[in-house]
Amino acid sequence: MAGFKTHITTSSVLGVAYGATAAVSFDVPLPSCLLASGLCGVSGMLPDLDSGPGVPLRESVAFAAAVVPMLMLHRFRRLGMEPETMVLCGALIYLLIRFGVGRLLRSVTVHRGMFHSIPALAIVGQLAYLICSHENEWIRLFYVGAVILGFASHLILDEIWSIDFSRFRLKSSFGTAIKFWGDCWWANLAAYANVIILTMIIVQDPAPDHGPIPGRKSDMIATQPPDRELK
Repeated sequence: MAGFKTHITTSSVLGVAYGATAAVSFDVPLPSCLLASGLCGVSGMLPDLDSGPGVPLRESVAFAAAVVPMLMLHRFRRLGMEPETMVLCGALIYLLIRFGVGRLLRSVTVHRGMFHSIPALAIVGQLAYLICSHENEWIRLFYVGAVILGFASHLILDEIWSIDFSRFRLKSSFGTAIKFWGDCWWANLAAYANVIILTMIIVQDPAPDHGPIPGRKSDMIATQPPDRELK
């Protein structure tokens, strides 16, 4: 299988390309592009959260604990929270991820289990959609795409490394990264149950207005006051 450096390098390069393309071709704001690039790079580590104590688990949990509360600021604001309440909720989320999620993952996951699967890819995308709340729905989907791209790059690399090109044969690990179900029935049940539950939550989630599509100047003109219309 591909190593940690290969995964993080590939997802980081893809993240830079993803953000640069959005900035140049679609006029997405630079801060959003930089954030999406970072999300894509870090997401390349996520499937290896099932690898037990090590760099991927430690770094991913620490990054998530610090960034997730900040990504939820838009949601907190939509809920009408006071700044003090936002701080308290952010601190609670940090503690929950930093000291709860990591310990849970170490105790219930096995390497190359359902964390390396298509349902896991769907779950990560759904969680990103719920966490990355934004006033502009297109920017929100832009962030989700970055997370999915980084996660998918890990799965694809693992399958590529499962091919022995020197002998033109498949290794025993082939098919264990991109799969729809694994050997453990309860892990399969839990994965698909999470997909269904998160889908229901997303359907009920009050989404903001879509806003103008980045890169479409006609939409940008339509949203400008008469004295500031683009020429």
